Amino acid sequence: MENTLVLSSEMTLVLGLLLLTMGLFVFERFRPDVVALIVLVLLGLTGLVAPEDLFGGFAGSAVMSIIATMILGAGLERTGALNRLAGWLLRKSKGEESRLLWMTSLSAGLMSSLMQNPSVMALFMPVASRISSRTGIATSRMLYPIACAIVMGGALTMVGNSPLILLNDLLLSANDKLPSGAASLSAFKMFAPLPIGLVLVGASILYFRLHGDARLHESDRGVTPGRTQSYFAQTYGIDGEVFELTVDSASPLVGTTIGELELLEDSPLILALRSNGESRLAPPADARIWVGDIIGALGNAEEVGRFAKQHGLRVATRLSEFGELFNPSRAGIAEAVIPANSRYIGKSAGDMRLRKRVGLSLLAINRDREVIRDNVRDLPLRSGDMLVFHSAWQNLSEVASQKDFVVVTDYPKGEQRPHKFKIAMTIFALTMLLALSSRIPVPIALMTGVVGMLVTGVIQMDEAYAAINWKTVFLMACLIPLGWAMDSSGTSAWIAGHTVDKIPAATPVWMIELAVALLTVAFSLVISHVGATIMMVPIAINMALAVGAEPRIFALIVALSASNNFMTATNPVISMVSGPGNYSQKDLFQIGLPLSMIYTCIIVLAVNLLL
Repeated sequence: MENTLVLSSEMTLVLGLLLLTMGLFVFERFRPDVVALIVLVLLGLTGLVAPEDLFGGFAGSAVMSIIATMILGAGLERTGALNRLAGWLLRKSKGEESRLLWMTSLSAGLMSSLMQNPSVMALFMPVASRISSRTGIATSRMLYPIACAIVMGGALTMVGNSPLILLNDLLLSANDKLPSGAASLSAFKMFAPLPIGLVLVGASILYFRLHGDARLHESDRGVTPGRTQSYFAQTYGIDGEVFELTVDSASPLVGTTIGELELLEDSPLILALRSNGESRLAPPADARIWVGDIIGALGNAEEVGRFAKQHGLRVATRLSEFGELFNPSRAGIAEAVIPANSRYIGKSAGDMRLRKRVGLSLLAINRDREVIRDNVRDLPLRSGDMLVFHSAWQNLSEVASQKDFVVVTDYPKGEQRPHKFKIAMTIFALTMLLALSSRIPVPIALMTGVVGMLVTGVIQMDEAYAAINWKTVFLMACLIPLGWAMDSSGTSAWIAGHTVDKIPAATPVWMIELAVALLTVAFSLVISHVGATIMMVPIAINMALAVGAEPRIFALIVALSASNNFMTATNPVISMVSGPGNYSQKDLFQIGLPLSMIYTCIIVLAVNLLL
């Protein structure tokens, strides 16, 4: 077959712009989003894209879908959904390490089908840290398998990752340049790639079960970043679980105050009190204890049990009354330093009535490397003291804004709304049902969910703006016109035609598909998954037409292959875990390369068998 297309001046301009784009990405002189903006401006200056169409990418369905998924993810995060998931995983795994690892990866993979991959990874990093602190499993053994499962799970739906979100727009825009007589390309439905995604997620979990986990175990450096509980246990001796202690009528504590209770020998840390139907963190020292009251205490199970038996208290390990108060998205332990200009200097926590006024429980003081836990409420504070507080994050944020101490522990600074959990989950479920409907386009369905969360107060408008990753939005919206220019100028058809000319006539279609998949992977390593998708989809469509294959299958292979990068930081999910997991490039290559080859084989086989 001979290619009849002649290289025009317009095609030459597009090819030159493609080479410039790749060069800018490779040498990293500018950020990827800046490179995308440069490309957009050059497309306008050269006239390759009409001025009225140049900024059309910003209003495209793909960009609006990405914005919507980011906001929906932020809404779920505000309700503490992932912290609930962490607790559920710990219960269901029953402490068995291998079960916990695959259950966590499976949960992350399934969630990535409905949210942007980096958003899911951002949500699962604290989940991994919390599980690590509870089980002792190094996060280096958890983060990479979770990241890989998230990348695989992005193939479950058409909104799971940026390339698949882009794909439908690219297919529809390609219809304008199809040769006469060619059938129009239809968009893929929401769950079209579901069978392929299920196989990929299963393969990822199986891979780490049989091979990858052993490799991670060999290179385990014991890295557990963010293991707040472990850190406070080692540094301050603050360890254990939270228990609910119910006061019986025969208890000698009836009528005593919280302050008097804390002075008793072997008393656990008192963090909450439910009295007269009202629950609160950081109960004041003068609060009295009565029959039926429930005390929230932190400590070792054996020690708390012994203390409860001595003082007529009934122990409950399940937080039926304090579950919302102790939700990690709402409250926790943090460190703060007293600066030289603090008004706290020379005063004690008792003098300032920190618990009663601002809801902060002072648990310990680190002074000149000496940890003080006894009678900390009565100790005058000094400049440079490191204080350990337990409080609601909102209370901590409000007090920290007064600059009397500097919080050094990372904590959720935005308002958390665990009481909106059921509302958020209901809205999310209805959104997915709407997206399944063929009558309502996916972007409209997703934006309906966003509106629902805004109206019900799950998330505020300013928080929604903050949830949008504008770097991703600009990268995608600015590169979309480059794909249009490749199509409208005939450049993609010219490249495809010359490529097919060099392929032997008897070459099976599946081998061409495999070559397209590998070429897309190579591009994604250099110019990101979004750039690779925009460049390769028009070429793949034209190659399919040239060899008499199904263009939609070729295009889907490209979109799936664009995320097939488990070895470098150009994959945003892998870049998020490479630092916290302390993975070397050698680790990523040795573990990620076999998984990448498995991924390629699966999608080429599955796309032909299942679609």
